Amino acid sequence: MELQEAFAKAAEESKTLPSKPSNETLLKLYSLYKQAEQGDAGDDGPTNPFDIVANAKHKAWQGQKGKTKEAAMQEYIDLVNDLKNG
Repeated sequence: MELQEAFAKAAEESKTLPSKPSNETLLKLYSLYKQAEQGDAGDDGPTNPFDIVANAKHKAWQGQKGKTKEAAMQEYIDLVNDLKNG
C-alpha cells in the first residue's frame, strides 16, 4: 500500500480506536498529522494566549519542525497501529 493511502487509512482508523488515548498521545497524533499534511508550523501561535488547548496543539506541532512529511506520515501510521493493537 502506498504511504499516502496508508496514512489516509490510519487517519480514518484513528477515529475508531478501542479506547481514548491520553492527552499527550492525542497531541502527538495531532502534531504528526499536521506535519504530514502541512509541513512545519509557523512561528505565530494562536492569537488568544489563554486558549490553552490551541497553544498546546501549536507547541506540539512546532515540536515536529524539520521532520519530512513522509517521516511524519509513517510515524502517524505506526502510532495508530500501536493504539489499535493496544
